[in-house]
Amino acid sequence: MKTLVQLNPFHELAFRHRDIDDLFNRFFGFFPNTSVEGTSPVSWLPAVEAFRKDGGFVVRMDIPGVDPKDVEVSVAEDSLIVKGERKKAKEIKEKDYHYQETSYGKFERRLALPKGINRDQVAARYENGVLQISVPVSAHLAERKVPILN
Repeated sequence: MKTLVQLNPFHELAFRHRDIDDLFNRFFGFFPNTSVEGTSPVSWLPAVEAFRKDGGFVVRMDIPGVDPKDVEVSVAEDSLIVKGERKKAKEIKEKDYHYQETSYGKFERRLALPKGINRDQVAARYENGVLQISVPVSAHLAERKVPILN
Protein backbone atom coordinates (compact mmCIF):
# COMPACT_ATOMS: atom_id res chain seq x y z
CA MET A 1 0.00 0.00 0.00
CA LYS A 2 1.32 3.41 -0.91
CA THR A 3 1.35 6.35 1.46
CA LEU A 4 0.46 9.90 0.54
CA VAL A 5 3.12 12.42 1.43
CA GLN A 6 2.39 16.12 1.57
CA LEU A 7 4.38 17.98 -1.09
CA ASN A 8 6.68 20.65 0.26
CA PRO A 9 8.26 22.58 -2.62
CA PHE A 10 10.84 24.15 -0.31
CA HIS A 11 12.10 20.80 0.98
CA GLU A 12 14.08 20.06 -2.19
CA LEU A 13 15.24 23.69 -2.33
CA ALA A 14 16.67 23.40 1.20
CA PHE A 15 18.72 20.36 0.15
CA ARG A 16 20.01 22.17 -2.93
CA HIS A 17 20.95 25.22 -0.80
CA ARG A 18 22.92 22.96 1.53
CA ASP A 19 24.67 21.30 -1.45
CA ILE A 20 25.70 24.71 -2.78
CA ASP A 21 26.99 25.73 0.67
CA ASP A 22 29.03 22.51 0.80
CA LEU A 23 30.44 23.24 -2.64
CA PHE A 24 31.54 26.75 -1.59
CA ASN A 25 32.96 25.35 1.63
CA ARG A 26 35.11 22.85 -0.26
CA PHE A 27 36.21 25.36 -2.88
CA PHE A 28 36.89 28.42 -0.70
CA GLY A 29 37.39 26.75 2.67
CA PHE A 30 34.63 28.70 4.43
CA PHE A 31 31.03 29.82 4.04
CA PRO A 32 31.03 33.28 2.47
CA ASN A 33 29.33 36.03 4.49
CA THR A 34 28.88 33.74 7.49
CA SER A 35 30.57 34.59 10.72
CA VAL A 36 29.88 34.36 14.38
CA GLU A 37 29.95 37.81 15.95
CA GLY A 38 33.45 38.63 17.19
CA THR A 39 35.02 35.39 15.91
CA SER A 40 36.44 33.87 12.75
CA PRO A 41 34.15 32.72 9.92
CA VAL A 42 31.94 29.70 10.49
CA SER A 43 33.60 26.61 9.00
CA TRP A 44 30.64 24.29 8.50
CA LEU A 45 26.92 23.90 9.17
CA PRO A 46 25.66 20.65 10.69
CA ALA A 47 22.43 19.15 9.32
CA VAL A 48 19.32 19.94 11.39
CA GLU A 49 15.80 18.58 11.59
CA ALA A 50 13.01 20.13 13.67
CA PHE A 51 9.54 18.74 14.30
CA ARG A 52 6.62 18.77 16.74
CA LYS A 53 6.24 15.88 19.17
CA ASP A 54 4.13 15.43 22.30
CA GLY A 55 3.06 19.07 22.45
CA GLY A 56 6.55 20.53 22.03
CA PHE A 57 9.37 21.02 19.55
CA VAL A 58 12.27 18.65 19.03
CA VAL A 59 15.44 19.75 17.25
CA ARG A 60 18.01 17.19 16.17
CA MET A 61 21.45 18.17 14.93
CA ASP A 62 24.00 15.81 13.39
CA ILE A 63 27.37 16.60 14.95
CA PRO A 64 29.41 13.38 14.85
CA GLY A 65 32.96 13.73 16.04
CA VAL A 66 32.11 16.76 18.18
CA ASP A 67 32.80 16.49 21.89
CA PRO A 68 29.67 17.57 23.83
CA LYS A 69 31.97 19.76 25.96
CA ASP A 70 32.64 21.81 22.80
CA VAL A 71 28.94 22.54 22.24
CA GLU A 72 26.92 25.41 23.74
CA VAL A 73 23.10 25.48 23.60
CA SER A 74 21.28 28.68 24.55
CA VAL A 75 17.88 30.35 24.16
CA ALA A 76 17.78 34.08 23.45
CA GLU A 77 14.44 35.84 22.96
CA ASP A 78 12.81 33.82 20.16
CA SER A 79 15.88 31.87 18.98
CA LEU A 80 17.55 28.59 19.83
CA ILE A 81 21.30 28.98 19.34
CA VAL A 82 23.73 26.07 19.06
CA LYS A 83 27.46 26.84 18.81
CA GLY A 84 30.33 24.43 18.77
CA GLU A 85 33.50 23.21 17.18
CA ARG A 86 34.67 19.99 15.56
CA LYS A 87 38.40 19.77 16.20
CA LYS A 88 40.79 18.13 13.78
CA ALA A 89 42.95 15.25 15.00
CA LYS A 90 46.45 16.60 15.54
CA GLU A 91 48.30 13.43 14.59
CA ILE A 92 47.26 13.63 10.91
CA LYS A 93 49.07 16.21 8.78
CA GLU A 94 47.45 17.76 5.69
CA LYS A 95 50.11 16.34 3.38
CA ASP A 96 49.13 12.81 4.54
CA TYR A 97 45.50 13.19 3.33
CA HIS A 98 44.39 11.43 0.17
CA TYR A 99 40.80 12.66 0.29
CA GLN A 100 38.77 14.70 2.78
CA GLU A 101 35.05 15.52 2.88
CA THR A 102 34.70 16.01 6.62
CA SER A 103 34.55 19.64 7.70
CA TYR A 104 36.25 20.87 10.85
CA GLY A 105 36.09 24.09 12.79
CA LYS A 106 33.44 26.27 14.38
CA PHE A 107 29.73 26.17 13.63
CA GLU A 108 26.66 28.09 14.72
CA ARG A 109 23.00 27.38 13.98
CA ARG A 110 20.08 29.65 14.96
CA LEU A 111 16.52 28.41 14.82
CA ALA A 112 13.39 30.51 15.37
CA LEU A 113 11.18 29.54 18.32
CA PRO A 114 7.66 30.71 19.14
CA LYS A 115 7.41 33.50 21.68
CA GLY A 116 6.42 32.50 25.19
CA ILE A 117 8.24 29.17 25.55
CA ASN A 118 9.48 28.20 29.00
CA ARG A 119 13.28 28.59 28.73
CA ASP A 120 13.84 26.77 32.04
CA GLN A 121 12.43 23.54 30.61
CA VAL A 122 14.57 23.35 27.44
CA ALA A 123 16.68 20.19 27.64
CA ALA A 124 19.54 18.87 25.50
CA ARG A 125 20.92 15.34 25.12
CA TYR A 126 23.86 14.05 23.06
CA GLU A 127 23.91 10.45 21.87
CA ASN A 128 25.67 8.68 18.99
CA GLY A 129 26.73 11.94 17.32
CA VAL A 130 23.24 13.47 17.44
CA LEU A 131 22.35 16.44 19.65
CA GLN A 132 18.65 16.38 20.54
CA ILE A 133 17.05 19.47 22.07
CA SER A 134 13.53 19.33 23.51
CA VAL A 135 11.59 22.59 23.72
CA PRO A 136 8.28 22.21 25.59
CA VAL A 137 5.48 24.51 24.49
CA SER A 138 3.10 25.93 27.08
CA ALA A 139 -0.59 25.06 26.81
CA HIS A 140 -1.60 28.51 25.53
CA LEU A 141 0.86 28.11 22.60
CA ALA A 142 -0.26 24.60 21.68
CA GLU A 143 -2.01 24.04 18.37
CA ARG A 144 -5.78 24.12 18.52
CA LYS A 145 -8.59 23.52 16.07
CA VAL A 146 -10.60 26.56 15.02
CA PRO A 147 -14.29 25.91 14.36
CA ILE A 148 -15.75 27.18 11.12
CA LEU A 149 -19.12 28.88 11.54
CA ASN A 150 -21.86 28.87 8.90
